[in-house]
Amino acid sequence: MKVLLRLSGVILLLVLALAVAFYLHPVWFNDEHTRFGLWHHGVQSKYIEADGYRVHYFEAKPASGPGIPILLIHGLGSRGEDWAAVIPQFAANGFHVYVPDLLGYGRTDHPDVDYSISLQAKFIADFMKAIGVPNADVVGWSMGGWVASKLTLDHPELVDRLVLYDSAGIYFGSFDTDLFTPTDTAGLARLNAMLQPDPPKIPDFAARDALRGLESNYWVIRRTVSSMTSGRDLLDFRLQALRKPTLIVWGGKDTLIPPSVGESMHHLIAGSSFAIAEACGHLAPVQCAPVVFPTTLGFLKSDPPWHSVEKTLPGK
Repeated sequence: MKVLLRLSGVILLLVLALAVAFYLHPVWFNDEHTRFGLWHHGVQSKYIEADGYRVHYFEAKPASGPGIPILLIHGLGSRGEDWAAVIPQFAANGFHVYVPDLLGYGRTDHPDVDYSISLQAKFIADFMKAIGVPNADVVGWSMGGWVASKLTLDHPELVDRLVLYDSAGIYFGSFDTDLFTPTDTAGLARLNAMLQPDPPKIPDFAARDALRGLESNYWVIRRTVSSMTSGRDLLDFRLQALRKPTLIVWGGKDTLIPPSVGESMHHLIAGSSFAIAEACGHLAPVQCAPVVFPTTLGFLKSDPPWHSVEKTLPGK
């Protein structure tokens, strides 16, 4: 009986310790849960040196054969983990998936540089060379779409097909640059409201922990935003030169970068295809993966490639 009581006491202490640890560091627990899920699906976390920088990336191989190389590029303030909902799906459909953390983000080096779109496009080209991938399908999300478009224009030999999710890259008016560096829970809630329709309320303890983690990288985000808003890398007058098969996917409820931007890109890129996911916001690859992934896969697998296809994707 005493042994059982002692064992129960130890278990209770462990549960309390875990509860306290979760309350203090919920973001860490969420990150580890995501990484465990990726590992469980055979996704490897790796490092490589590219142009003198230590780069973190995820890699997922198909069950058989070499697979079709595909590169997934995340957005502003993001990292490779944010593609977790689709990485295993691409691998399961015959793709060899590479998902780098961009320079200054995630677990890649954070050097003292300008963090311009041009720099990130060069970084991706250097990364592809380092991993020995001469060409690939490239998928970019938000700022990552801008990087992917710039890469395709500067190095068309590296890109086979291009997919853009809610992409930045052309001028669409001014916005509050402080939106991406919230300093309190109200600011974080405002950012979440711009990223997704009807966002769930984040508990205060989780919001405080998220802010602590975000603030350490605000200097990189501010430099990135400063470079983006300078206009040096805008593609308004270059997208017409893009000749790769291109799919543009947009959330119909995206209030950060409105669907009209996607429609403009569609008209600028000759032969591009356009899909609007009516119920989705800016986070379609996360929150609407079941909606947007089949269309993305259909485009990437099509032979011949889609040309000027337009789709409406209902549901969520």
